[in-house]
Amino acid sequence: MAQPAEAKKGQQTVRLGDRLLESGIITEDQLKIALLEQKTQQKPLGETLIALGFVTDEVIRDVLSSTLNQQSVDLKNVVVETEVLEMIGQKNARMLKVIPLSFDASTGRFELAIADTFDVITLDRVKALIGRRIEVVPKMAALNQIEFALDRLYGFDLSIDNILQEIENEVNDFSDYHGDDEQYSHPMVRLVDALLADAVKKNSSDIHFEPEKGFLRVRYRIDGVMRQIRSIHVKYWPAINIRLKVMSDMNIAESNLPQDGRISRTFGSRDIDFRVATQPTIHGENIVLRILDKNQGIIALEKMGLPAEQLTTINLIMSRPEGIILVTGPTGSGKTTTLYSMLSAMNTESVNIMTLEDPVEYPIPMIRQSSIGSSGKMNFAKGIRSLMRQDPDIILVGEIRDLETAEQAFRAAMTGHAVLSTLHTNSALGAIPRLADLGLAPFVLSSNISGIVGQRLLRKLCDHCKQPYEPDDVELTLLGALGQKPKLYKEVGCDKCAQQGYKGRIPILEVLKIDAEIDDMISRSASLLEIESMAISKGYKQLSDVAADRVLAGETTLDEAIRTVDMTSRL
Repeated sequence: MAQPAEAKKGQQTVRLGDRLLESGIITEDQLKIALLEQKTQQKPLGETLIALGFVTDEVIRDVLSSTLNQQSVDLKNVVVETEVLEMIGQKNARMLKVIPLSFDASTGRFELAIADTFDVITLDRVKALIGRRIEVVPKMAALNQIEFALDRLYGFDLSIDNILQEIENEVNDFSDYHGDDEQYSHPMVRLVDALLADAVKKNSSDIHFEPEKGFLRVRYRIDGVMRQIRSIHVKYWPAINIRLKVMSDMNIAESNLPQDGRISRTFGSRDIDFRVATQPTIHGENIVLRILDKNQGIIALEKMGLPAEQLTTINLIMSRPEGIILVTGPTGSGKTTTLYSMLSAMNTESVNIMTLEDPVEYPIPMIRQSSIGSSGKMNFAKGIRSLMRQDPDIILVGEIRDLETAEQAFRAAMTGHAVLSTLHTNSALGAIPRLADLGLAPFVLSSNISGIVGQRLLRKLCDHCKQPYEPDDVELTLLGALGQKPKLYKEVGCDKCAQQGYKGRIPILEVLKIDAEIDDMISRSASLLEIESMAISKGYKQLSDVAADRVLAGETTLDEAIRTVDMTSRL
């Protein structure tokens, strides 16, 4: 962390810790812990506070910039002209940890993103590079954003193409490679790291290494859709396979049984975990890596882009001190992200939150998180019984898979705890018969479910290239807009979205709040049709309704809604 623990503004000394205390961002206890840790680690206070999870790099940037009356800049989406980047060059920018932002030749102003705007040595070096007559205007930026922007704007030191060319020119066929070489002098080390970095850079959620008879297919899952990125000669697959296994702490001698592992890597200042799984196939082991980006895994509920009425309903559900909240949907629908967002909203010093996960994906400060291992010594049901002796207020159970786990989760809810969990069903209402199918009696379900959230993710249209068109009557019927003249959009594709027409994803939710009337219907084993009619009369919107709203709002396409949600019931 390059931000100063204190800096001088005229004759006034500004201390970072005091400013954070005054702003209510940290407590006195947290400051004392950080100061003790700072003495041990010999690091700046800001960096220590971030490492402890008390603040984020962006918070430090904003507090310092306001305190010191300095301009700050958010580098997440900054675009810089090539000519400006070349004024310093990649090597110097990485060494000095700065980002050129803009240059106005008419005024001689050169704007520069830097973590410490009082670092006169670095600023003098920049002036020496670009010319003393140019005015350097420093803007404060978070160090993690600077390091990420260096990769994004300047690119990686070696491209995948260059590494593959180097490998092809090698005399060694890598058949004797053991994967234990951590030096970048070995091209296999750089190739695997470059592929991981490339996937992270492209905001992928998964990396697939798929061996075929004569080649290795590398695919990324981006915005929920698989995209083929590379085809590599199959002779290099054994070495890549071994390297991935070594990084994941797997048994490199075992190729006939599935294995699980984990890789942790830092890209810039982003800590990324990769959950790795192997599967034997007829052409060799298939390896899939799930990318877990701690910086992107937790999104505030208010920033998920939910309709105001749904956000209000979710907050009402979470305000209940006991009962179960279920999030449903298929694999990859964002259930875990929503649960973490809910937990973060409920996470205060006045409550004790404990979790059981398989595995823990994103560490959250103040929450006691436990991982259900593959050893079989602790499953979800045993884990819940153990957590009940830890005086919890809120419990998160990663998934309700069987009757024993369901019974323990509902027992916790019945004894005054708030329980959050996921369930694999196609809709929010489908959770009720699913729980009954597991073996729970209607009287157990009644009065113990606070609410159910059904979720999907829709690809978002690229704002730079989407084109309007006139919909036909069938499309208008599907959207419930027959007789109207809405403006719909279709995907096109451009450089901003890698020619896909879509960039990013948006969640669509159906939120069912269980009130007294619906509770009574559950206890009487009423049909789903009856419960659905009652819920709709109270304002409940199905996934197809929410998807149609998103299409009419121009956020996605009707084709994407049909691909993700069953829209046929609207015909």
